[in-house]
Amino acid sequence: MATIPSPHNLLTINKNNSIISHSSSPFNTSSSINLPARGLGVGTRALSRTNDASLSAVISRLERERQGLVDETEGDGVICDGVEQWITAEDFRRRDKKAEEERSLRDTWRDIQGEYDWAGLLDPMDPVLRSELIRYGEMAQACYDGFDFDPASRYCGSSRFSRHDFFDSLGMTDSGYEVARYLYATSNINLPNFFSRSRWSKVWSKNANWMGYVAVSDDEATRNRLGRRDIAIAWRGTVTNLEWIADLKDYLKPVSGNNIRCPDPAVKVESGFLDLYTDKDDTCNFSKFSAREQILAEVKHLVELYGDDEDEELSITVTGHSLGGALAVLSAYDVAEMGLNRSRSGKVIPVTVFTYGGPRVGNVRFKERMDELGVKVMRVVNVHDVVPKSPGLFLNESAPHALMKIAEGLPWCYCHVGEELALDHQNSPFLKSSVDLSNAHNLEAMLHLLDGYHGKGERFVLSSGRDPALVNKASDFLKEHFMVPPFWRQDANKGMVRNSEGRWYQAERLRSEDHHSPDIHHHLSQLRILPS
Repeated sequence: MATIPSPHNLLTINKNNSIISHSSSPFNTSSSINLPARGLGVGTRALSRTNDASLSAVISRLERERQGLVDETEGDGVICDGVEQWITAEDFRRRDKKAEEERSLRDTWRDIQGEYDWAGLLDPMDPVLRSELIRYGEMAQACYDGFDFDPASRYCGSSRFSRHDFFDSLGMTDSGYEVARYLYATSNINLPNFFSRSRWSKVWSKNANWMGYVAVSDDEATRNRLGRRDIAIAWRGTVTNLEWIADLKDYLKPVSGNNIRCPDPAVKVESGFLDLYTDKDDTCNFSKFSAREQILAEVKHLVELYGDDEDEELSITVTGHSLGGALAVLSAYDVAEMGLNRSRSGKVIPVTVFTYGGPRVGNVRFKERMDELGVKVMRVVNVHDVVPKSPGLFLNESAPHALMKIAEGLPWCYCHVGEELALDHQNSPFLKSSVDLSNAHNLEAMLHLLDGYHGKGERFVLSSGRDPALVNKASDFLKEHFMVPPFWRQDANKGMVRNSEGRWYQAERLRSEDHHSPDIHHHLSQLRILPS
């Protein structure tokens, strides 16, 4: 008979898969129950010190596993750690490894941020890198969860929450980051399902949309866990509709053509991405500074504030999904090209990009310039997603080198940057073998795939217990027998609240602290982007 270690030593499993209670409670009653001849999986419930009725939960759970309604984690037994928790041997090992993994991140964060281009970390998949990819993916997902897409709302196109309680409002209470600045943008190109407009005549802005945020890991415990203070920039992308791909201008133009400082006119990026990044509207309080100017001003401010601290390391991490992934690559390039990743004392601050389902951004020379600047890029993609294959469907990094040399001057010759982590949703037992292109592009599905990925050819096994139900937040991608409703995430009462008279109304949302801070012009004049 094998006993699984436990703080209370309440549960024992014999070789015949019988459970025997060994409660240390004064109400101890030794009892056993015969279970099906199979390994116990996730969710086998621990026995209470005072209530053996939880044995029925054991049987119920195993029956649900047998019907395929819950995921199964192979293990040799269960650990009892209180009635209200589901604990398995795998959970116990994971809990014991937590401190070791956090120490590993603290000591090896430069590797995780791509100092050596993630060599040896992708196959097999490094668990700390997987965890960080999920974490930064969730920061990008927060841009969707916090965005008001409803055209019936007069705040359509804005963030549903103030930046001071952004993470808490989304339930990310342990993020350890504080939002330092919201990002807004305007655009003169048509991007369906990206720029949202309200039907109301009186709106917060006719031209601007909330695009994301700049955040800093100000929490001391988080800085200790990360091994440094992290400046994170998160970009919003499109939802699921892929019409925006067809509306891209799809031709390359020199980065310097939009007044971005660049020593080589051969460095080119897709013109629509560049315009979205640099466009502004002097008549709008939210977009009188371009998204580019907002980011550069805030990064400059934060690097000046923290970069010269000899007792602390600093990193800059940019993340985004879909079109937001393209903007993440472009903004990371700009930060490095402008030299904002260098402190006043000359210390170089690593710049890393994590994108999810992102398209190609620029030409071969753009890729080479990113490498010269030391910007590290990790691209997470679903192999069935069409967006990472665009633009440059025919002339790209996969074409023969001789052909690329001949075509390199053409305005349709693109090249991906950085390293690629390719995932396949058909490997997940939770997901439909869908041909729906929007499902293949879904960010929550990619985070689910990351959670179960252990390397090429390895079995799909969820590693962190991240809830697969999150996949259906804004899609219909989970297999129906999991009984998770599609498109289940809803804004409570669509933002309507009740006043003291019992009437429903849409409360004031935008606050002065969500606008641009008064020092932005000062920082931009120091960068010689704007006159002093």
